[in-house]
Amino acid sequence: MAEETAPAPTARDQDINPWSVDGGQDENGEAISIDYLALSQKWNTSAIDHELLERFERVTGHKPHRWLRRGLFFSHRDFDKILTRYEHGEPFFLYTGRGPSTGSLHLGHTIPLQFTKWLQDVFDVPLVFMLTDDEKALFKDSIGFEEAMHYAMENARDIIALGFDVKKTFIYSDLKYISNHFLMNAWEFGKLVTFNQVRGAFGFNESTNIGRIFFPSVQCVAAFATSYPEIWSDEPQANRNQKIADIACLIPMGIDQDPYFRLLRDNSHRMAFPSPKPALIHSKFLTALQGAGGKMSSSNPNSAIFMDDTAKQIKTKINKYAFSGGQVSVEDHRRLGGNPDVDVSYVYLTYFEEDDAKLEEIYKSYKSGELLTGELKKMAIETLQKNVLDFQEKRKLSTDEVLNEFMRPRKLEWKGNPNPIPRPPKESSKGSKKEKKEAAKESK
Repeated sequence: MAEETAPAPTARDQDINPWSVDGGQDENGEAISIDYLALSQKWNTSAIDHELLERFERVTGHKPHRWLRRGLFFSHRDFDKILTRYEHGEPFFLYTGRGPSTGSLHLGHTIPLQFTKWLQDVFDVPLVFMLTDDEKALFKDSIGFEEAMHYAMENARDIIALGFDVKKTFIYSDLKYISNHFLMNAWEFGKLVTFNQVRGAFGFNESTNIGRIFFPSVQCVAAFATSYPEIWSDEPQANRNQKIADIACLIPMGIDQDPYFRLLRDNSHRMAFPSPKPALIHSKFLTALQGAGGKMSSSNPNSAIFMDDTAKQIKTKINKYAFSGGQVSVEDHRRLGGNPDVDVSYVYLTYFEEDDAKLEEIYKSYKSGELLTGELKKMAIETLQKNVLDFQEKRKLSTDEVLNEFMRPRKLEWKGNPNPIPRPPKESSKGSKKEKKEAAKESK
C-alpha cells in the first residue's frame, strides 16, 4: 500500500477591502504580490486595454497618462460611457475622496489624486472632493471626531498643493458640509439598501455600530449631482430635480473602494430622481517600502514616504527599508542580474519617471546585472526627493484664504469638450433614460 502524504498547505487568500489591503501568503507563509487580475475577475470589472486607450486619445486629443500606459490604472466600470458623453458634449463631473487619519498625505495617497487632477485638466469638468473625516472617526477607534476634522483641514491643504483648479473644484469635510440635499439623498439611499446588502459588501455583523452601517449611504450619494445644487446654479435649487440628477459621475480611486460603488451602481436607478450608474476607474496600490503584499500605510511610518518627509528621511527610508530585487553580492548580481519586477525602487520609478524609453533601459540594465541595487536606489531617492520637495514648495501656498475658497459651496466654472459631436437624432438628449432602462433590466 502506498504511503499517504499530507495535502500541501494552501496559500492564504488576499483580503482587499476599503479599510485594509493584504495580498495574502504563499504556502511558506511569505507575503505575495496582490493579484490584480484575480481581483478584477472576482469583482467583474473591465480591463483598461489598448483599444480603450486608443479611443481615449482619439476622443480627447490627449496621449494617455503614463499610469494608464503602464497599467497602473488598470480596471474600470463604464469609462467608455464617459468617453461617449465627453464626445457628445454631455455634462459629467469627477468625484474622489480621502479618509484623513494623519496630518500629512503619503506618496501612495497622491497617486489617485494626481491622476484625478490630470483628468480634470483633460476633460475640463468640475470635481467634488470628499474628506471622509466622519468615516475615520467611525472606523478608527483611536481617532475622535474633532481630531479627524483637524486632519481633514491639513489634508485639504495637501490636496490643494497638487494643483487642482479652484474654479472647478469643491473640497468639503463631511463633518462640516453634509446637510440639506446631500443628507436627503443619504437618507433616501439608506432606505433603499438592506442590512444584508451592506453585510455582503463590507462584512458587517450584529456587533457593528450603526454609524458604520449607515456610512456607506453617505459615501455613495456623494456621486449624485443632486447632492450639490450650488455647483450647478448661482441660486441653489429649492428641490432636487431630474435635470441635475442626469449629470453623470466619474470616480477615480484605489480598487479597494470598489465595494461602495458596486452598492451604488446596483441602486442608483431606484432613487426618486434616478442618476446614471457612476463610472469608475481603478488604480493599483503604491507598494509599501517592504515590498509585496501590501500598500503604503499611514499607520506604519516605515512603510511609506510622507509628503512632509525631509530629503534625508527619504534617503534613509529607501536605503534601509526598500525591498531589493538584487542579489546578495555584487558578483552574483553581475552574473545573475536583478529582478526589477519586485524591486521597490524600480516600482517607484514606474510611477514617477515620465520617459518610457529611459524606464525600459533601467529595467533591462538591472535585469542584466549591469545596474546595481545601490545605483537603482540612488535613482529612486533623487526622483522622490524632487517630487516631494516640489510638493512642499507648493504646499506653502495653501493659505487659510486659499483653503476657504476651495471649501466654499459655490457655482463651479468649466467648459467641457470644446468641439462636441452631436448625437444622432434617435440618441439625442435621451441617453440618460436609455441608461436607466438598461439599469432596470440589470436589476431584475
